[in-house]
Amino acid sequence: MGDGEDSFDPSRRNFLKIVAIASVGVAAVGILKGGISNLIAPTVGLSAFPSLTIYDTSGKPLTYENLPLSSAQVVTFEYPLQDDPSFLINLGDSSGKPLDITTPPKPKSALTGTTYTYPTGVGPTGSQSVVAFSAICQHAGCVPPSIKYYPPNTEIPNVFSASQNKLGLIHCSCHGSTYDPTSGASIVTGPTQNPLPGVFLKYDPTTHEFAAYKMTGPTIFGRQSDLTGGSPLSTNYTEIKVG
Repeated sequence: MGDGEDSFDPSRRNFLKIVAIASVGVAAVGILKGGISNLIAPTVGLSAFPSLTIYDTSGKPLTYENLPLSSAQVVTFEYPLQDDPSFLINLGDSSGKPLDITTPPKPKSALTGTTYTYPTGVGPTGSQSVVAFSAICQHAGCVPPSIKYYPPNTEIPNVFSASQNKLGLIHCSCHGSTYDPTSGASIVTGPTQNPLPGVFLKYDPTTHEFAAYKMTGPTIFGRQSDLTGGSPLSTNYTEIKVG
């Protein structure tokens, strides 16, 4: 995986599109696999990361204005392959102000000692608060709703009180791993030894739309590479259902 930034190209609307829907609280996501996943996967995939516009279930591109701030209502979308859930989070502080993530986070793997450079947040000037990460826990491959985002000032049962969770955290209830999305999904509590893989986003300042185009960080759990071990998205868009 590589690091870097690319300008948003509106002409790339002809690429595959992802449909995303906000999943509230611990609602199950219908197409996502629960428990342990991606341990045994088919050896198919892609030769390069696709550029995918994130769409909602009405068939319209998801915009910044429609992405809740500091909310457990987090958008989950597939990237880069089918059944690869990823989180799209609009980060805010405890007072509801967008967090401006303008310094590239540098989370570290406790397993290898590798430090990764993650993308900054994207969004309107002064509100570069939108980030994206793999929603597959790096400890044992658990997926939503086992792993979820807890916004600021909310309790993570048996882990952190509401007052301890100041800026919002991603926590996996399978075995207790916790990640900090404000610093590149870095490790807060184990047993995970890797941060969550990061997703590079493009933001169109004219339309306020988002597109995923690359990944960085450790390889998605259970994969030899992020582009193998799963099926490519085969339609113009895929619906993510809330069960």
